Amino acid sequence: MLNNIGLPGILLIAVVVLVLFGRGKISSLMGEVGKGITSFKKGISEGSKELEDDAAEDAKDVTPADAEKDKV
Repeated sequence: MLNNIGLPGILLIAVVVLVLFGRGKISSLMGEVGKGITSFKKGISEGSKELEDDAAEDAKDVTPADAEKDKV
């Protein structure tokens, strides 16, 4: 269905959207989309950093509990 749109169809849709919503509304909408994308990327990077920190904490203590008793 969408394979047959082509460049003239996309231009027509863009003109209709511009006429219906106006330039100001579209620019503010695109600004909000940009903020959302930035927030999403920040959340993904913070989540992956948190997972790496948790994995690093688990990897720090690799000695078995019995070995510490032998040291005393």
